[in-house]
Amino acid sequence: MQEAFHVNQADHEHHSGRRPAAWYEGAPGPDSPFADRPDPREERDYRTLTYERDGRIARITFDRAEKGNTITPDTPIDLAHAVERADLDPRVHVILVSGRGKGFCGGYDLDMFAEHGMSPADGAVDRAGTALDPSVQAANHNPWGTWDPMLDYAMMSRFNRGFASLLHADKPTVAKLHGFAVAGGTDIALHADQIICADDTKIGYPPTRVWGIPAAGLWAHRLGDQRAKRLLFTGDCLTGKQAAEWGLAVESCPADELDARTEDLVGRIARMPINQLMMAKLALNSALLQQGVANSAMIGTVFDGISRHTREGYAFQLRAATVGFRQAVRERDEPFGDHKRG
Repeated sequence: MQEAFHVNQADHEHHSGRRPAAWYEGAPGPDSPFADRPDPREERDYRTLTYERDGRIARITFDRAEKGNTITPDTPIDLAHAVERADLDPRVHVILVSGRGKGFCGGYDLDMFAEHGMSPADGAVDRAGTALDPSVQAANHNPWGTWDPMLDYAMMSRFNRGFASLLHADKPTVAKLHGFAVAGGTDIALHADQIICADDTKIGYPPTRVWGIPAAGLWAHRLGDQRAKRLLFTGDCLTGKQAAEWGLAVESCPADELDARTEDLVGRIARMPINQLMMAKLALNSALLQQGVANSAMIGTVFDGISRHTREGYAFQLRAATVGFRQAVRERDEPFGDHKRG
């Protein structure tokens, strides 16, 4: 047996076991199935984000800084495509999601959803005649009309599916938060495997005060029952430092150190073999999903629709359409003493 092993070694002079720590080489290594294959050539321009591969790191960056990186109907489509692109690229070991400008993501674009009857931006994907048709959804949000909750669910569940690509990706995903990650922005961030943030980041879901319930349904799974209720019963926000103390973020740091600390984290993850990362994520996700994440998302999405069609929800919607959503948000938050805080 030993002689056969020595013969086998002699016949395989270039076996990876002959190189120091070859398990860190990654794909496409010299004996990888990808060794003789071309690099992925897919190119795509996104409406709401940019994509860049930097060595073993795929960088997905929300790119609507002038709008606070707020969510449009294109956002979940762009995000899901970019995550799948990174997931299939054998050169990528970890996916980093961040935002340009003053913050990570300020939630849904209420200029579009509250003030202007869900009218799409110029040049957006044509969804006429579908359940995502802005005119159809605007009619379904008419306070004097008949609301179809499942038509609402057909729209909102697709936002969730796009955001959940971060959780269901085979490879690790990291969200880097700065400035603010509020409302729908948390629906994105909480789907990431790891959150790292600046100490002064504002994180929370103020729309639970009126016109919103977290559709992603992840707060209790990430924070536990009491702390999730503490936030959603009040609409209060955490700082990044508190988020780390509460276990929502894996790490927080001063804002001027965030880039360096994030690069250290994703760099350490990127050193790992892809298959090890995938197995660790699948094993740990099995426990998380067993907790009922999919059911929580379904219930949260339905209740989010209901919250926009209550008497109070219609009052907020009409107020936003009348005086603008910034003034409506001011009136929503001023009684809590935290309008514009942070």
